[in-house]
Amino acid sequence: MSRYILAFTLCVALTACSSLGTTPTIPATSPTIEPTATILLTTEITHTQPAQNVYEENLHLFDYDTGSPVSITENSVQLEDGYTVHDISYPSPQGGDVPAYLLIPDGTGPYAGILLMHGSSGSRETLLSLARDLVLTGAVVMTISGPAARVAGRSWLTFTPQDREEQIQLIIDLRRGVDVLIQQPNVDSARLGYIGYSYGAAMGGLLAGVEHRIKAYGLMVGDGGLVTHFTDGDEPVSGFETVPTGMRETWLQAMEPIDSIHYVGHASPSSLFFQNARYDSLVTEEDAMAYQETGSEPKKVEWYDSGHGLPAQAYIDMVDWLAEQIGIDASKYQGSS
Repeated sequence: MSRYILAFTLCVALTACSSLGTTPTIPATSPTIEPTATILLTTEITHTQPAQNVYEENLHLFDYDTGSPVSITENSVQLEDGYTVHDISYPSPQGGDVPAYLLIPDGTGPYAGILLMHGSSGSRETLLSLARDLVLTGAVVMTISGPAARVAGRSWLTFTPQDREEQIQLIIDLRRGVDVLIQQPNVDSARLGYIGYSYGAAMGGLLAGVEHRIKAYGLMVGDGGLVTHFTDGDEPVSGFETVPTGMRETWLQAMEPIDSIHYVGHASPSSLFFQNARYDSLVTEEDAMAYQETGSEPKKVEWYDSGHGLPAQAYIDMVDWLAEQIGIDASKYQGSS
């Protein structure tokens, strides 16, 4: 089993594609919410609103100034055998800085570019081992930390409208991450890929409906987003039922318009690869299948006889698929050793 599978199992497990058999943590004091978060709740969104309308009416939420210059702060450079690891950050269009690792192969390329997104309890560190394996295949690889992971010691989910603001920020930060990759002189902008694990896979479906510069989206053990995960029909599940009723309703109104299930069907012409597990205690088979079926063509689906931590074969399959999609060298992949 590859060395980072255990890290995924222990560190990446979602609470929204996560270990939600446990009761959600509700902060004793609600976090400060900017005034805009309250304004966003004035339009009530129900589960019955047509998905196409949700997509079209909310797509603008993920806009940013694409023409603004990309600035990168480099904190350190580590030389490895065949590549370098750059500890960097870049400004988020929503405020603050996005911590990231940028791994660049030796040589002149041109190389593919791959963006990695961790699970709910992870950070850029979680996928660094995977990034180290992927860079050897001939790709510039970047792994970022999501907004919640940038604050030490805090829960990644608040069940307040802050979750909406941070999810929107994450998608915009990932889009800006595409700008960072394209800015590298040895990256072929026509050969971009994405791999998200667990929560990162759920958010990948949202990103796929927004960001079409990425040619191939690998979605490992994801479902259709936080609302999908925390509800079964109209009933709260996975510990969400312990959240006070008024708090639940406010949160659902805020999150429903940006649930990934409304966006993954608009990924085309980008390709999708869904990987799910038959014995996953964190992502139900029903939710996984709904996510897969909603995804636009072209797409590929694979199921594995495992739990939420996928086996080594899943990573091999992902690399082989990316080799077809964006031209990396699968024979150089050593992660399954």
